[in-house]
Amino acid sequence: MAKLGVNIDHVATLRQARGTRYPDPVAAGLLAEQAGADQITVHLREDRRHIQDEDVRLLKRSLQCELNLEMAATEEMVQLAIHIQPNSVTLVPEKRKELTTEGGLDVIRAHKTLRQQIPLMQQKGMRVSLFIDPNMEQVKMARELGSDAIEIHTGLYAEAKNPEETQRELLRVRQAAVLGKELGLWVAAGHGLHYQNTRLVAEIAEIVEFNIGHAIVARALFVGLSAAVREMKQLC
Repeated sequence: MAKLGVNIDHVATLRQARGTRYPDPVAAGLLAEQAGADQITVHLREDRRHIQDEDVRLLKRSLQCELNLEMAATEEMVQLAIHIQPNSVTLVPEKRKELTTEGGLDVIRAHKTLRQQIPLMQQKGMRVSLFIDPNMEQVKMARELGSDAIEIHTGLYAEAKNPEETQRELLRVRQAAVLGKELGLWVAAGHGLHYQNTRLVAEIAEIVEFNIGHAIVARALFVGLSAAVREMKQLC
């Protein structure tokens, strides 16, 4: 069974909308953990639009399961990760005006910076993953850079408008996952996955981890967070 990482960013989004102390993403992380989440994922954005630095620190101290920190590949974020030392770090692209991450990190273009940053975090015991599009050259570069893992961006699959496009994008995800495993990388997947489209991706044996957030938090409005996590865990 693949591992499920529950992304709790949107619990913090709701809190920040009113500037209140609730709902508490740390409490949500603990509840998701109790419901079977294998790790908790948070994206600490440079503009701090939802998750805050203190959330990450408290989660690191409170969780029994693993903490996965998504972040931009910047000097500020690398130093913060070295200070907090989550179990894993996933480097993602980031634009200030985007509603959500719009695609994978171009690790070919960013190879010089990544080649310096990745070892700094690995030396502190963190697993480093690169969030990339399902592109064979990107997978190969991720391996060349010495990353421990890749997370395949499933956004185009999730947003496909017809069965043919769905199958085409699913094949791209499958091919990237197969190559990633062949190269010795831990293969994760995420972005845009929900209760209706996760099953097909979960059938790809090479994918051993899913990071899913928005769909779980949205489902929790109707069935509660524990039930929402358990339902997604079964799909994975």
